[in-house]
Amino acid sequence: MTPFIQLAAGAAAAERKSAEVTDWAARIGWVVGLLLFIALVYWLMRQGWKWRAVLQSDVPVLPTAPEAPGEAKLSMSGRYHGSTTAGQWLDRIVAHGLGTRSRAELVLTDAGLDVVRPGAADFFVPAGQLREARLDKGIAGKVLAEGGLLVVTWQHGDKLIDSGFRSDRAAEHTAWVEAINSMTRISTEGTAR
Repeated sequence: MTPFIQLAAGAAAAERKSAEVTDWAARIGWVVGLLLFIALVYWLMRQGWKWRAVLQSDVPVLPTAPEAPGEAKLSMSGRYHGSTTAGQWLDRIVAHGLGTRSRAELVLTDAGLDVVRPGAADFFVPAGQLREARLDKGIAGKVLAEGGLLVVTWQHGDKLIDSGFRSDRAAEHTAWVEAINSMTRISTEGTAR
């Protein structure tokens, strides 16, 4: 090798440096900034939820089950997926805990529909307030296969409400639709006379 090539190779080697060490201060800054952004978004969502509850303050307090509701016609365990304004499947109602998803035990009696929710507020829909039941595919924030959700429409104060339930055994939904709709037909015929 000629001395000129050795000199050029030595100069190139001297100019090469090891790779830069990670700039931890910049990385930590980005991570902290991202965490603050996520916290801000979460706080804004929570404020929106609280504001929706304030806007829905006209929703009356939910009724509770009577002491002796009668013999159970049907019972079901599954999930409560929320309540919306009837016919508007994205207008979630959050007042009085109706927006809280939870496990649920439903019992249908002659007195009405008792919804027991561990970890959330229980409520009762008197038989005279039931309007209809149907199978649907979705309610605010939950979309399932066609007919995968039992939606019960009921009157609460001056508001019609759709509440969505999903049984642990989806085959039960049809029996619930038939039972609730027959109850509403009987009560409607009784008041029409």
